[in-house]
Amino acid sequence: MHEVQLPAIEPARYVAPTSLEAVLELLAEHGERARVIAGGTDLMVEFDRRVGGDVDLLIDLTRIDGLDAIYQSPKGLHLGPLVTHNAVASSELMQSLALPLAQACLEVGSPALRNRATVVGNVVTASPANDTISALRALGCSVSLASTRGLRSVPLDEFHTGVRRTVMAADELVTGLTIDPMVDGERGLYLKLGLRRAQAISVVHAAMVLGFDGDTVTSARITLGSVAPTIVRLPEAEALLVGRPLAAESIDAAAQAAVDAIRPIDDLRATAEYRRDLVPVMIRRMLGALARGEERSAWPTRVPVLGGPNVDPAPASAAIDLGPGDTVEAMVNGELVAAPWLATNLLDWLRESAGLTGTKEGCAEGECGSCTVHLNGTAVLSCLIPAGRAQAATITTIEGLAASDGLAHPLQAAFVEHGAVQCGYCIPGFLMAGDRLALECPVPTDADVQMGLSGNLCRCTGYYKIVEAQVSLTNSAASTGVGA
Repeated sequence: MHEVQLPAIEPARYVAPTSLEAVLELLAEHGERARVIAGGTDLMVEFDRRVGGDVDLLIDLTRIDGLDAIYQSPKGLHLGPLVTHNAVASSELMQSLALPLAQACLEVGSPALRNRATVVGNVVTASPANDTISALRALGCSVSLASTRGLRSVPLDEFHTGVRRTVMAADELVTGLTIDPMVDGERGLYLKLGLRRAQAISVVHAAMVLGFDGDTVTSARITLGSVAPTIVRLPEAEALLVGRPLAAESIDAAAQAAVDAIRPIDDLRATAEYRRDLVPVMIRRMLGALARGEERSAWPTRVPVLGGPNVDPAPASAAIDLGPGDTVEAMVNGELVAAPWLATNLLDWLRESAGLTGTKEGCAEGECGSCTVHLNGTAVLSCLIPAGRAQAATITTIEGLAASDGLAHPLQAAFVEHGAVQCGYCIPGFLMAGDRLALECPVPTDADVQMGLSGNLCRCTGYYKIVEAQVSLTNSAASTGVGA
């Protein structure tokens, strides 16, 4: 069989403990045969592609209280292991004191994916293309690790040892990140180039934090991603900036030093030559923006999170332990559904166990949005969520979107009226995302709609009719209760 035809890795057992101590004990017992899942947006794809070998135990952190905390302490800015990209992008604290990270988080995937994907997960996956790692390196970050053997802290620049390789042991868990906040006089910026405006893996990404005393640069930290096996810091380029104003001569010199420091490869997204050509352009643009004080100019006036910025935790009164033959119970579309647990994903559980086939699989890796559902009121991608997460949850699928009297949902009617439906395969996902967007942005701009629906792909249309249908809902939202 071809590799893509092989069955996915299916953990024999799914557990969702309610304490970190229980997680550490399980990791100590099972070691390499266990995997920890927080958001799962990388891990579920790895399972589907059979990356990393067989797994006996999948450990879900989402029933543990307090792991989604963002706060500032004397040690720095703290991000817990369940902090999502949408949570960072929506945080005024992070926008103020860690702007490059907030900008990087907003570039990850789509709104529905960012409601589950975590910053810690980006760090642990250890791909040099992962957007947030360059921002974390530029800001200064350390990784907190725990096991039954004790605690330790590792600087992020020592944490990654290669592509998808880290110093973390099999029995260790990342319990948080500590980030140096930007101080008075510092300005930072993140920039990414992908092959499309959303849902794109980086061809190159870059981050920088510069300190200023008036016009003079007093400190500089510049990092690049997708140009080497790990994130690259550029001390030679930094040295050419410190002690002088950001003028054309020093900017050009730093851009050339950046090119000299990288060793990119050819891959599916770009050639090494293209990356070498791109890096100096990005460095010049970023330094120019910092010189003009325009680092925040592209930040949107509103960040649609489609019911996020994360999924409300399931009731934490009891731990979950599921295996073959067990049943998952959830409130689905207002009714209690009890159906056999599957070792795959929520999408499969809805379609195969619960018999709800309106939710579609389009890509199985979180790039098309066809599988969008509401999990505890938040838009998520069901192909990237373990089926066990449905236990005790409230789920809405496209079958449950219509009004209780059986009439079409106002957004469904708007799609019909504006000719936004063609083959229809992707439309359930658009409607599920659009419903959350209408609730969040009752009077949306075109920019709101484009960002809010950026995770939903339609292979038939040019999107104009879909945007028109969503915007048309403005006048009817108050009277129909859309999104309720």
